[in-house]
This record gives sequence, C-alpha cells and structure tokens, in this order.
Amino acid sequence: MNDRFPTVGLIGAGQLARMSVAPATALGITLKLFAGAKNESAALICDHVVGDYRNLAEVLAFARECDVITFEHELIPLSVIKGIEAQGIRVFPPSSAFIYSQDKAAMREKLSDLPSPQWFIAREVSDVVNFPVIAKAISGGYDGRGVWKITDQEMLAPILSQNSQLLIEELVEFDCEIAVMVARSPHGQASTWAPTQTVQSDGICTMTMTPAPDISHHVAELAAQLALTIAERVGLVGVMAVEFFVKGENIYINELAMRPHNSGHWGIEGAITSQFEQHLRAILDLPLGNPAMTANYAVMGNILGGAKGDMYRPYLHLMARNPELKFHQYMKEVRPGRKIGHVSALGDDLLHLRELISHARDYMSGEIDE
Repeated sequence: MNDRFPTVGLIGAGQLARMSVAPATALGITLKLFAGAKNESAALICDHVVGDYRNLAEVLAFARECDVITFEHELIPLSVIKGIEAQGIRVFPPSSAFIYSQDKAAMREKLSDLPSPQWFIAREVSDVVNFPVIAKAISGGYDGRGVWKITDQEMLAPILSQNSQLLIEELVEFDCEIAVMVARSPHGQASTWAPTQTVQSDGICTMTMTPAPDISHHVAELAAQLALTIAERVGLVGVMAVEFFVKGENIYINELAMRPHNSGHWGIEGAITSQFEQHLRAILDLPLGNPAMTANYAVMGNILGGAKGDMYRPYLHLMARNPELKFHQYMKEVRPGRKIGHVSALGDDLLHLRELISHARDYMSGEIDE
C-alpha cells in the first residue's frame, strides 16, 4: 500500500457517509467511520469504530488514526471539535466555521448584511407580538424538526417552554425553495453546482430538480454568488448547502448545512464531480473537480418509508418500466416518513423526468402498486 494516500475520518455513518465510500475508494483514500452503532447505513460497508460522538476521549482515540477529520451531521458538540483541533489534528470544516451550521442565531448574526428574513431572538412569549412567524430551535433541528409556524402566543408558549430561547423569523411567502451546493478548499479554491429547486412535504424534501426550473438567470447567478460569498465569510472547507427562499427576483437565505446534503444527491449521476467526491477533494486540499452537469436536467426523488418493507422486489417493475432510473438504497430500517433511499434520472424533458421520479418514488414507498 502506498502510504502517501491519506486516511479520512468521518464522524457519522449514515447515508451521507455511505455515498462517500465509492468516491473515496476510487481515489485510493482510506475512509474510516466513527459510527453510533454497527448497523448504521455506512457501517455495513465500511471500516468503522462504534462510539459516542459526544465523548471527547473516544473521538480523539479515533481521530489520532486519521490524517483529517470531517463530519456527516451537525450534532457533534463544538467542544469536541475544538478538543480534536487542540491536539493538532486537522478538522474540516473547522470549529470556527462549523458553528454557523450548528447555531442558527450565530449564522443569522454573521450574515446579517446579506438578504435574509427579518429575525430576532425570543426568550419570553411576550417578545413576539406580530404573527404569523416561523420559530426555530437554535440548534439541533433538521428535516422539519425544530421548525414551527406560529400563529399566536398560545401556540408559542409550550414550544418556548421546551427551549430557553428561539430564533423568530418573518414568514416569507415564497414562490419556491432552492439550494446551492458550494465547495471550498483550504487555499480558497471554490466552486458551485447549478442551483437546485427543492420540493418539500411536511418539512421533508421529496424531490429536487436541477437546474432549478422556476427561477430566472438573474436569481440563479445571485444565489451562486451569495453561496460563494458565504463560503468565504464563514471559512468553509468542504462542501456546504445554502438554502434560499425565492420570491420574484428576490432571494432570502434560509439555512446552511456544512456537509454534503440531500439537495446535492442528483450530482452522483448528474454532475461531472459529485458533492461526495468534491468534499473529499476540498478537505484534502486537492484541486476541485468540474461541477458541470452531465445532462440538461437531473431529477431526484427521496424514497420515504411507507407500507412496503421489501425495497428489493420493486426493482422488477421499475427497472423494466424505466431502465434509465438510478437507485440508491441506504439499507436503513423502514419507518414511516424516514428517508431510506433515493432514485434519480437524467434527460432533456423535465416534465417526463418529474413524472418518472414521482412514479418510482411512490411505488417504492407503497403509495401506488402499478
């Protein structure tokens, strides 16, 4: 084995880690995972240790076997990240950047001069007088968790009682939601993929369309430029998703996810360089790959847990019906509403691709049977 090839330590062993295994293998990079359990999605196919990511001693023992440490979720305490850095171990994104993915209030403050919804911090119910608003947990929320549409103080009271403070944002009546994936390396090379339009249901993304079909060239360019500006300002190293609301020709920053993200899954087949390969390139300070699309359109649909438990048998129908489909199974326990896989398709006819993906997604989830 050539010892010059590095070992990348990845905290987390979910589907994002699973989809990182193939590009790491192709590049000759050793990927080691710090998993919460031996049966997690990526732990089933990759070298790993099992431990508690909140325990600095356990994480440090793992980190010392790696050349660089990175993450697939934002749950690891900032104190643990700083503890790794204090030992001289390279961590990307660094704690100085990661905080803006973990702490929504810190993110809003850092980006306060950029297009954003109006916001403030509420500690008492009486702090909020104008409704409706969006209330967000300062940390720990994702996939619709920790986000509430609040219509009055009576509705706010029990939520605030469970949180010492909440981020309160104006309710933006947006036309659509988009996300821009951006990558940045330690020496400042940066790139973005085409903006992606996300379709949400109950706070969970069910479909993405790339490039975003319902925005103008002006909005697409503005979103890409803002993503690059934010990446530089927060000191990103790696890949990050910047989520926006779009209203007419105006855009508003919604949230940051400082890691590979669901809105970038289309790029596995739909981009010359996927977000997973790009993340590895970025954290290793390798030259970034070309993010250009490989087709005019890429549509991705999330497979959510439903009535069906058998995720293999549906291949018989779907592969025969639409052989161009690309499937990704996360090998997670099927539970209602849980993301257990995704399916993608590329082509020139967006309407056809949307219908194709909707059918496949609904068939896999058991919502339809033909």
